[in-house]
Amino acid sequence: MKVSVIVPVYNVEKYIDRCLKSLVNQTLKDIEIIVVNDGSPDNSQKIIDKYAKKYKNVKSYIKENGGVSDARNYGIKKSSGEYIAFVDGDDFVLENMYESMYEKAKSDNFDVVVCDLNYIYEDSNKENRVSSGFNKDTSDINKAIINNYPVVWNKIIKREIFEDIEFKKGVWFEDVEFIYRMLPLIKNIGVIKEPFNQYIQRKGSITKSVDKRIYNYIDNWNGIIDFYKEKGFYDKYKKELEFAYVRYIYATFVKQSTYFDKDEYNKAVDLAIKNVKKNFPNYRKNKYFYKSLKGAYLLTFNKCVSKILYKIKNK
Repeated sequence: MKVSVIVPVYNVEKYIDRCLKSLVNQTLKDIEIIVVNDGSPDNSQKIIDKYAKKYKNVKSYIKENGGVSDARNYGIKKSSGEYIAFVDGDDFVLENMYESMYEKAKSDNFDVVVCDLNYIYEDSNKENRVSSGFNKDTSDINKAIINNYPVVWNKIIKREIFEDIEFKKGVWFEDVEFIYRMLPLIKNIGVIKEPFNQYIQRKGSITKSVDKRIYNYIDNWNGIIDFYKEKGFYDKYKKELEFAYVRYIYATFVKQSTYFDKDEYNKAVDLAIKNVKKNFPNYRKNKYFYKSLKGAYLLTFNKCVSKILYKIKNK
């Protein structure tokens, strides 16, 4: 089997037919589609059953609810593909995605191949093309830590990589956590500048949720640092890891914390500052922060800036 595509399913009855249709119509024929029903309480399984009955390469599994990471890990164990890919049950892909990406992977024995993607907004039908973070093939993993778009559903990944890591269970932002642990384990990345993955932006998405699970960002990133140290990668990638850590904590985490009430937001900011000071107290000496406007924001971030940000976001 050339590619195994793993589809975790939970409450996507409205979308799963379109998702599976895009997979069974792939131009790559040596492909298996592993659908993992993660204890979904809706009627998704009825739709899955129709595809599993009609198409031999659709394999259906049902398990107790354990979250998207648990469903992906389950699917990996059931897979046999040379490369492994992931598609969320509410998204879909273009029909030549996996043939194009597999051919690219084999052209130079790439560990990972990435593509661009389209954000499709459910409430307006508008599309927004988003880059994978790469313009050309690379073996520069240091730069990949800085530039990559940290999701799994625009990638195919050589299955040997999964012998060393799996998805962290029970957390939000599991893709970021997984990708940053994956990067030091690979040698090269192949790039296709085509928006194969169609990423549906649903109402009530995590990025606009008032939920304390956004604190998983800090826990995940502290775990990433521990992983790099335990595996002996830390010194080699310290400057890039430092930039990525501060960027995610002071930009992404703090920005999403603005959906909290003011007291909880202030607690989140205090925790962010505490963790940055603990792990990277001298980050302002890092050259990466002087190369972009976002870097300039990170250099100037403090409690005063955080208050201004909260006022802007909550006008």
